Amino acid sequence: MNYNHREGPVSDAPVPSITTLSSREVYRNNWMRVREDDILRSNGKQGIYGVVEKDDAAIIIPIEGDRIWLIEQYRYTIEEQALELPQGGWEMADADPEELARGELKEETGLQAEQMTYLGHLWIAYGFTRQKQHVYLATGLTHADKDPDEEEHDIVLHNMPVAEFEQMMHEGKVRDASTVAAWGLYLMWKARQ
Repeated sequence: MNYNHREGPVSDAPVPSITTLSSREVYRNNWMRVREDDILRSNGKQGIYGVVEKDDAAIIIPIEGDRIWLIEQYRYTIEEQALELPQGGWEMADADPEELARGELKEETGLQAEQMTYLGHLWIAYGFTRQKQHVYLATGLTHADKDPDEEEHDIVLHNMPVAEFEQMMHEGKVRDASTVAAWGLYLMWKARQ
């Protein structure tokens, strides 16, 4: 039982505050599905909710000693070059998370990991999208050939000290929410070792 300081005890059982009245798919391509739901809120007000659905993804923290590997690529949605941890998905609903993480690491960086440590999962922007992202720490790295897909032709690989990476996040030079959140999970995991 949780405790709400204003109202007293709160049950741990989830109570939906929104009921789906109907749902229809309004768009689909190989990477995503978009649906629009007619909803009823617990206050009696009806409305609509747009949801983007994507298959699971992975984000990988590749570390060698006190250095980390990052990728830089052009992100069309923000029209900027972005520095981030390797990440992505395969547009397969049943992809094994570790296999996906290993595949994305090799595709984007050319690195292979001896050990992949699962740190947990995150929901990417669940205010409008339903996509789970599995977080892995990759260690025991060896170099192989990169195998980018056609959308990753412009990836630039960076290797830098962890302290520099953390400073870049602090200064707002690394702004990818998934990268920052995955790093937070890593720091919590590391503190418990």
